[in-house]
Amino acid sequence: MKVLVLGGGVIGVTTAYYLARSGHEVELVERCDGPGKETSFANAGQVSPGYASPWAAPGVPLKALKWLAMRHGPLVVRPGVDPARWIWLFKMLRNCTADRYARNKARMVPLAEYSRDCLKQLRAETGLAYDERSRGTLQLFRTRKQFDGIARDVEVLRQFDVAYEALDRKGCVAAEPGLAGAKADFVGGLRLPGDETGDCHLFTTLLAQAAAAHGVTFSYDTDVQALMSDGRAVTGVVTSRGFREADAYVVALGSHSPTVLGPLGLKLPVYPVKGYSLTMPVAEEHAAPVSTVMDETYKTAITRLGTRIRVGGTAEIAGFDLGPRQSRRAALEHSFNQLFPAGGDTAKATFWCGLRPMTPDGPPVVGATPVEGLYLNTGHGTLGWTMACGSARVLADLIGGRTPEVDAGDLNLARYG
Repeated sequence: MKVLVLGGGVIGVTTAYYLARSGHEVELVERCDGPGKETSFANAGQVSPGYASPWAAPGVPLKALKWLAMRHGPLVVRPGVDPARWIWLFKMLRNCTADRYARNKARMVPLAEYSRDCLKQLRAETGLAYDERSRGTLQLFRTRKQFDGIARDVEVLRQFDVAYEALDRKGCVAAEPGLAGAKADFVGGLRLPGDETGDCHLFTTLLAQAAAAHGVTFSYDTDVQALMSDGRAVTGVVTSRGFREADAYVVALGSHSPTVLGPLGLKLPVYPVKGYSLTMPVAEEHAAPVSTVMDETYKTAITRLGTRIRVGGTAEIAGFDLGPRQSRRAALEHSFNQLFPAGGDTAKATFWCGLRPMTPDGPPVVGATPVEGLYLNTGHGTLGWTMACGSARVLADLIGGRTPEVDAGDLNLARYG
């Protein structure tokens, strides 16, 4: 079968790789001049299945008001009249109930755990090296209230047999010795020893080379302009470099996916939420993180990538605006400098921002659509790197007529009615 994959981020490239390994003829179309140049370029670097949680959770509406009032708060909502933004926010608020949070997290964790296992297998098969580490993730709590609020998440971790450790301050420093020099106080943490880290852009670039060796054709510098349909099935794709035809089509365009689906009558509730990151060299080895530390107060992820440190965070709701804001850089530096003041050289840091494709309920959208031959693999939000391999393998199985190894029945577009 000939399959056309639209989008060359980590989701599109992993999809193309697994499809080619399954014996399909695959072409990937990407508007940039190479793979992983947009949202996948400088994300936080976490592969964190245990922290695969919906943003829509009980208490979030009240927390959001607090975050908006914080000087270095993790949430920013820019003024605007975009109806899609307010519709998406309304749908997200509707999911901020205990029942919906539990249901959506239960959809996300198995896929994320499966994805990490797929990544390990892929790494063993290909030998890809992308500054990866398997040293776990530590969610750090600065207040007792934060630490006491982990019961709901721990319950889900137990349900899916995810290993975890609840640590006091001494235990946190034992796991991350660099925290011994922290300027900020903290009371404890939740550590998931099975989580990993790695450079998503480097991984995507190397996997694209491996996919090409399996026969995947990469068409870069090519814009996807429209999906054509006869009212029943997709008949082709109009691109800036001509018309493309295939037997099946996969939309993996991240935040831009709704744009090409709308003319077909498909309403995909994915909205861009901008995130930022800093990437800096390690300054003092003993004072730097060894894996990922998640600062619960400022919602930042501080990740070790070889000789570098990546600090990622912020949820900025501003549509497709990609303008970097220095106030966001200051917020990332504030969190990092309080926890690892001598660990990295912030003066040499590179500053980046990208658009996360967020669904209002949390889980990505993976699977078939009502339009024959059209499949989706998008809406992964902050978890694209975490869920990439698993989502791609699930979709390759579905397209190939096989039953996926993990239940994906609630991940497709049908869950939105």
